[in-house]
Amino acid sequence: MNLPTVQFTKEQELFREEVRTFLQQELQKGTFQTKCDSWLSGSDPAFSRIIAEQGWIGMTWPKEYGGAERSSIDRYILTEEFLAIGAPVAAHWFADRQTGPLLLRFGTDYQKNFFLPKIVKGECFFAIGLSEPNSGSDLASVKTKAEKVEGGWIVNGAKTWTSNAQDAHYMVTLVRTEPVTEKKHQGLSQLIINLKSEGVTITPIRYLTGEHHFNDVFFDNVFVPDEMVVGTLGNGWAQGLAELAYERSGPERILSTFPLLNEAMEELKRQQDIEGLAQISKLVAELWSLRNLSIGVAKVLEEGGEVGVSAALVKSVGTKFEQKIPEIVRLLLDVYPQLHADRAVDRYLAESTLHAPGFTIRGGTSEVLYGIIAKGVLAG
Repeated sequence: MNLPTVQFTKEQELFREEVRTFLQQELQKGTFQTKCDSWLSGSDPAFSRIIAEQGWIGMTWPKEYGGAERSSIDRYILTEEFLAIGAPVAAHWFADRQTGPLLLRFGTDYQKNFFLPKIVKGECFFAIGLSEPNSGSDLASVKTKAEKVEGGWIVNGAKTWTSNAQDAHYMVTLVRTEPVTEKKHQGLSQLIINLKSEGVTITPIRYLTGEHHFNDVFFDNVFVPDEMVVGTLGNGWAQGLAELAYERSGPERILSTFPLLNEAMEELKRQQDIEGLAQISKLVAELWSLRNLSIGVAKVLEEGGEVGVSAALVKSVGTKFEQKIPEIVRLLLDVYPQLHADRAVDRYLAESTLHAPGFTIRGGTSEVLYGIIAKGVLAG
């Protein structure tokens, strides 16, 4: 890997202060409550619409679709500030992070003109339909089928672990449009499915705590019109891999438990615990290195470069780091983790502990990512 080092400009630092000030003001107004893992479990459609009013959804996209044509580094700064404070941005997250770029690259003019302006306004949210029941991490073992009929496709099957489908309007869904062969990656296509269509059933998968952002989504003879095919029929696997580059390398792979880390540092300062701060400082140093790696990938993405291996590295190392934070904090502080605790550090520890097991699974398990990294090293 040869990733660039990124230095923020004065204008970008001013933008960071603008975002930070806005979020602090909204927090003081009681517009939202902070939490760990807010990009996945913090779905608040009303707050997403407030973000849209600032012009902060689809901000890198062309102006003809409502975007602001700002740089990926500007978007990176925005994302960092959302995650650092723990703002509930999950409702619009997938549409902004990967559905929009997917449509800009592979979508038809109709799809771009129909969906992108709605996404930018916070009026249209997307879910991602990849994983299936009984498939584990074998994403290519897709059993959800789409059969050709006049004017479109009839879809039958199921997707699972579908984050925030309960608030989404549409789902980019990987389906099998051709019979299975020895090369099971072939014959897959991406369809945009209206989640309000007849035959779609969304069932929550709840945590033991009762929290809900995962879902099962079932398709029973769901009709999808031809204009909702994304890209080329049979090219769904390659298109999906391109999409995963945006999913695996962002700051959400290193900052999901940052609110806990930050609050733990503040608590140790209040206690004047020098030894504890020395332990926390090691985490801060590790975070700084991961952040530089992640920003470098963002820059390469902006320039149209290939980041498959480096994105896999960010995700695999970053999510291990995220899991490490609650383990270390619980040993350094006298904490009593509760989801509805008055003290922020107690609440953040509870959220981080409950969500952490999924960090190294979602977006590709660590074992799958290790394989990608190993193949990349050997090929290089």
